[in-house]
Amino acid sequence: MSKLVYITRRERFSAAHKLSRDEWSEEKNLEVFGKCANPFWHGHNYVLFVTVKGSVKEETGFVVDLKELSDLINEKVIAHLDHKNINHQTPFMKDVMASTENIAIAIWEQLFVNIEQIGAKLHCIKLEETENNSVEYYG
Repeated sequence: MSKLVYITRRERFSAAHKLSRDEWSEEKNLEVFGKCANPFWHGHNYVLFVTVKGSVKEETGFVVDLKELSDLINEKVIAHLDHKNINHQTPFMKDVMASTENIAIAIWEQLFVNIEQIGAKLHCIKLEETENNSVEYYG
């Protein structure tokens, strides 16, 4: 019987976003979202943790090749977020409130099927927006 192992890859990106609803006044957005509704935007240095699970392959001793996992994360996620305005420049965030929760869900959706193609299963997306705020999403 094979043993299930979890392994995590960390990646980083910097991006700007704004939390606001177009149908609300600037005052209401500021009341609900605070400084995150800054009309001139704001940014974060995000830290992304992608945890995958699977059996250790006898021939390599790996669950998954971490270089291959990193390349996949960079192609499907980081290239679309790093140094971008998430609200306007990230296709998979089009028409989605750019909260950390929704960004984590969107990252899961970008990676889920693709990770299976490299021989593992996606277990968790953890996204740190600040040292005090993070989100975990398990699909």
